[in-house]
Amino acid sequence: MNLKRLFLYLLIASVAVSALLGIGALLIGEFGELSVRVLLTTLTVTVTSILGLACGVYYESGRGRYLPMAGITFTITAALMTFLIIWNVLNDNHTFLKSTMTMMMLAVSFSHLSLLSMARLDRRFAWSRLAAFVFVAMLDAILLFILWFEPSGESDVVARTIGVLSILIATVTVMTPVFHKLSHGESRSEIETIDAEIGDLRQRLDKLEARKAELTRTILE
Repeated sequence: MNLKRLFLYLLIASVAVSALLGIGALLIGEFGELSVRVLLTTLTVTVTSILGLACGVYYESGRGRYLPMAGITFTITAALMTFLIIWNVLNDNHTFLKSTMTMMMLAVSFSHLSLLSMARLDRRFAWSRLAAFVFVAMLDAILLFILWFEPSGESDVVARTIGVLSILIATVTVMTPVFHKLSHGESRSEIETIDAEIGDLRQRLDKLEARKAELTRTILE
């Protein structure tokens, strides 16, 4: 099964449904509770498709398995739990709400890391991928601790740490495509250098073959 194509079709379908609902609400002038729930459902499917598409692309590349599959699992789980909240099935259970937010956070994090892992980096830039994993893990750990244990009082250190980690994650995210481009350009330059060396060797080989043929004719004469 092509996961990338599946999530792409889901994305197209959910966006189309959301657009139709919006147009219908504007034309009819009524937007009741049922319409709101349907719209939230389609928006959830849209977000799920985007996150799943990010993981699916990395999975289909064949360069990773566990990371994208975990991301897809968290994404689908978060979507199903969100549906239950939207349709008032488990919308008043405090533990369930926390669990849903946890799944959402992990889905976003794993999808984000899957996209960053698509970059092909030279050794000198490999640290950026490791840094991204560390920063995301630290930020998730802090946010999940706050979510589940609800520590009393506001800590200025925790708030500053969250801000610093967010900035670092954004920086690594922006720089990764640049590192990928630089790595790609360096690889291309190395390939061109190798091609030039191969050309020189071929010319040297042709000269040696010509010299060999000349010596062979001399011996036969």
